[in-house]
Amino acid sequence: MAQTQVLYGDRLGKEGKVRIGCSATIFNAAHQKVLLTRRADNGLWCLPGGALEAGESAAEACEREVLEETGLSVRATRLIGVYSDPHQLIVYPDGHKAFIIALSFEAEIIGGELGLSDETTEYGYFTREQIKGMELLGHHGERIEDAFAGQSAAFIK
Repeated sequence: MAQTQVLYGDRLGKEGKVRIGCSATIFNAAHQKVLLTRRADNGLWCLPGGALEAGESAAEACEREVLEETGLSVRATRLIGVYSDPHQLIVYPDGHKAFIIALSFEAEIIGGELGLSDETTEYGYFTREQIKGMELLGHHGERIEDAFAGQSAAFIK
């Protein structure tokens, strides 16, 4: 099975089509651990999330993607940051190339039951220290660190 690839190179992002994505940082009750999922397509750990669809708000996309990937109903509560890397290109198994602008939200669980989906093979709550030793997708580590920073103003990177 072909895998989604994350490639890096000088202004490589210009080879992709612009896509808006979102991710959700969901803390445990003690605010010491973050929910991560392992992607089925490339085996990397990541924050739950995905692409915005036409006709939905950024918060709705975040909430929908979390539900699809984890079974949890969430509410986006805070914009952590806006992320774009002109030197990164995502290449999907079907050959499509994307330059991602990602909106990272903090989200709280309001219902549902945590489980797997066809997009995820594992999930768990992990501390910052545990996360440092994990293979993460793209810039998700940076998004997690920014979430732990807890600042009220959004990061713009």
